[in-house]
Amino acid sequence: MHKLAPIVPDTVAVRALAQLVECRRKLVQDRVDLTNSLTYYLKSYFPQVLDWFKEKDSHVFCDFVSKWPSLKQVQRARKKTFVDFMHQHNVRYADVIKQRFTDTKSAMPLTDNEGVVVPNQLMAELEANQLKVLLQSIERIEQEINKRYRAMVDRKIFDSFPGAGAQLAPRLLVAFGSETSRYESASAMQNYAGIAPVVESSGTRSWTHWRYACLKFLRQTFVEWAGPPSAGVPVAVVAVGVTEFAKERLELHVMRC
Repeated sequence: MHKLAPIVPDTVAVRALAQLVECRRKLVQDRVDLTNSLTYYLKSYFPQVLDWFKEKDSHVFCDFVSKWPSLKQVQRARKKTFVDFMHQHNVRYADVIKQRFTDTKSAMPLTDNEGVVVPNQLMAELEANQLKVLLQSIERIEQEINKRYRAMVDRKIFDSFPGAGAQLAPRLLVAFGSETSRYESASAMQNYAGIAPVVESSGTRSWTHWRYACLKFLRQTFVEWAGPPSAGVPVAVVAVGVTEFAKERLELHVMRC
């Protein structure tokens, strides 16, 4: 029992930031799910709009679907109305606007069957409105995260981490917390985050995997920082260098203070 250290909670500011970054990640996943659902309904009766806008999780796309939820409706739009709409959404390239308008006039409907068009159009309109509200919510929570992160004393340390941008830097800060003495070594952080390699063996066979019992969001923070699987670098290998680097930076900061 004497080896157990008392739990020292993080500061109120760090705990608040930790909640915010996790809530933002959930909202981002909701955005992905809602965008996929909206794409599904549009493919059923109005697939052309998916080619006109590459980024579906944008205000211009949501407003376009809300204003012209079907091919027939957008084909009735006047050129001035169409151009003004694009300008209001900061689409300024004349060639892009001209091509999109031309495509609307030459496009052929996928189907005229009201049994397909009516229900899918209704769902597309509803989900476009939901997506727009969700995008505004993400922007609002990102502003709050940025404001709170900029007030953190240690933010410059995490800003200097390679690959840590506006979204990952706050997540890394709350991952290490305000009590840096909580982790005596890089391996302690790896074990807690669930990115430490675990080697198992049976007979002549052996294999390596990460720890299963851990805080999933915390582990995902390091996974996303390490990069996509296509990079070809195992997360456990990257984590060794990452945690050592972070630990050294934190120790240096404490010494300077």
